[in-house]
Amino acid sequence: MRDKLERRSFLLLLVLVSVAFGFILEPFFGAIFWACAVTVIFAPMQRWVLTKIGQKPNTAAAITLLTCMAIVVIPVILLSTAFVKEGIQFYQRVEAGEIDPRQIMQQLRDAFPWLDQLLVEFGVDTNNLRERISNSLVSATQFLAKETLSIGQNTFGFLMSLALMMYLTFFLLRDGSKLIKLVVKALPLGDEREEALFQKFAEVTRATVKGNLVVAIVQGALGGIIFWLLDVPGPLLWGVVMAFLSLIPAVGAAIIWFPVCLYLYATGDWVSGTVLLLYGALVIGLADNVLRPILVGRDTKLPDYIVLFSTIGGISLFGINGFVIGPLVAALFMATWQIFMKDFNGDYE
Repeated sequence: MRDKLERRSFLLLLVLVSVAFGFILEPFFGAIFWACAVTVIFAPMQRWVLTKIGQKPNTAAAITLLTCMAIVVIPVILLSTAFVKEGIQFYQRVEAGEIDPRQIMQQLRDAFPWLDQLLVEFGVDTNNLRERISNSLVSATQFLAKETLSIGQNTFGFLMSLALMMYLTFFLLRDGSKLIKLVVKALPLGDEREEALFQKFAEVTRATVKGNLVVAIVQGALGGIIFWLLDVPGPLLWGVVMAFLSLIPAVGAAIIWFPVCLYLYATGDWVSGTVLLLYGALVIGLADNVLRPILVGRDTKLPDYIVLFSTIGGISLFGINGFVIGPLVAALFMATWQIFMKDFNGDYE
């Protein structure tokens, strides 16, 4: 009886201490998560370096980390600096009245009067709707510009999180295999199941991060280039925004380029509008429709609709980190049920 009480008391203490430790780490969730993701992505390189230089884990981890910084971190910092600079300039133009969202809305209304009639037929109050859309455009434009300004002002916090992430990444690269073995030993799920789940975690994280980032970079670059060629204000700013929005499958980058296309038509620039429409549908859209299923859906072994819903749901719950966390949770959910059907029902092939 006493042994049973002691065991339950210890398990309760274990849970309480674990939850308390989780709350302590909560402010650093982003840095910890991305350190794990970077470690998973660069783990094959770490193993390759070890085979070339011998069993020198500290040196191998340092070489891998420096390579990661050269390939990922430094370009991201340079792009972020340029993004903030252009965002501040855009904000100043909005504040000075050089860019007026309400005027843009009025031009769209004048160019497409049939849209008002269509809305009236569906019982929509177009006067209030126009006012709400105009106010929303003003608010959205100012919000985007102010957030860009805020990013520039919070540089210290960003660099601190980046430093913590890289510091943790070094130790995860060096000791990752030992930590995985320790976790497998500690969890009471069965070693075979735990190893299968860890493998799924690595597969999905690697595929989701690499695949989505490649799609984001390609779509953002393609969008920024066409905006620059068509002389749209802030091409780098909108290119980066399209890259972020492209993390949402199917509709991401079109949220930016399609309204700009309508605006070009509304201002009478039919050539530029047609070029942007064709380019957006055939080039930017093709990058999403071709690359994402190849780089994300195939490697994660998730259906396209699961990738879509889990990505949107993940972003809504966890912010930018959700584009990885969402599909990851979905993949672990499906893997867990597959293990359950195999082990407990015995009818899964």
